[in-house]
Amino acid sequence: MKYRAGPFVALLLSGVASAAAIKGPLHIDDAHSRAEFGVRLLWVSKVTGVFERIRGTIDVDPDDGRAVVQAAIDVQSLKMDSARFRNWVLAPEFFDAQRYPSIGFVSSRIPLDALGNGDGLDGRLTMRGVTQPVHFTILRSDCTATHLNGCNLQALGTIDRTDFDMRGRRGALADKVELGLSITIGP
Repeated sequence: MKYRAGPFVALLLSGVASAAAIKGPLHIDDAHSRAEFGVRLLWVSKVTGVFERIRGTIDVDPDDGRAVVQAAIDVQSLKMDSARFRNWVLAPEFFDAQRYPSIGFVSSRIPLDALGNGDGLDGRLTMRGVTQPVHFTILRSDCTATHLNGCNLQALGTIDRTDFDMRGRRGALADKVELGLSITIGP
């Protein structure tokens, strides 16, 4: 799976002094952000998909230079090469898109200087009505707290699908699911 510049992890801004200059929440640019997933099938190939609609905010506390990222992924925005696999992963045994139309993420408070340096991003992921702690690694970028508008951030992580009650086809499908986030920050 190829990871491009990115989503959830775009929340880690930089510098207490510059945090005071940020007015109001920042937004995830839905038109230029996405989330990807990949899971091994029969330990030979990989099932991959891209969620094309992510909305959310990055709330910066100007007093301590930290931010909280909140994001929601529209499960129906999933794009896959195979219509058959798409129908299957949207079905009740995997994402169960009809009952759970979004995947949510709320980060822990993050220091702004972690943005350009790359760092860990901890938070809570809610999928299929189950909330679990998750960890993403933010990739280094040229983003700074004084230049966030239009900034692209990427984050990578792995979850265990059984933690989210996704237990179908365990003989054919790996439990570990790779996640890639590509977020563009907008005003």
